[in-house]
Amino acid sequence: MLIREAVTEDWDAVWPFFRAIVAAGETYTYPRDLDKEAGRALWMLSPPGHTVVAVGEDGTVLGTAKMNPNHMGGAAHIAGASFMVDPAHGGKGVGRALGEYVLRWARSEGYRAMQFNAVVETNTGAVALWQSLGFEIMTTLPEAFLHPEKGYVGLHIMYQRF
Repeated sequence: MLIREAVTEDWDAVWPFFRAIVAAGETYTYPRDLDKEAGRALWMLSPPGHTVVAVGEDGTVLGTAKMNPNHMGGAAHIAGASFMVDPAHGGKGVGRALGEYVLRWARSEGYRAMQFNAVVETNTGAVALWQSLGFEIMTTLPEAFLHPEKGYVGLHIMYQRF
């Protein structure tokens, strides 16, 4: 697997799984009816943001991540990131590889920490992955996310200091 900077042409490969993940409404706070151009604007970042894709040996896009300052001004030293793995390629280490890449990127860019603002508590695979990579749950906002099947569930704020 290769992780490389995303180019404009990658969006056509990302969009099908991005759309499906967002429409499912189980893990992202994005509007479930997000259209292709609005999705592109949210995901394909310009500097100081950075978007990457994980590709297989045959060039297939397996997943993607975006990273950016979590806030502006006096809080711009804390990075944020978001991840999506094509469900057809889940369980193959794509999420872990993207997570490790993002952490290396943030450190190399001089960030002092990384914060995830909204990790849905029922997304137990993601929570376990982030904890295994050194993130802590700082707090959980009770009933902050309306899951389509489980009702109101919490959103974790997760953090790792470098």
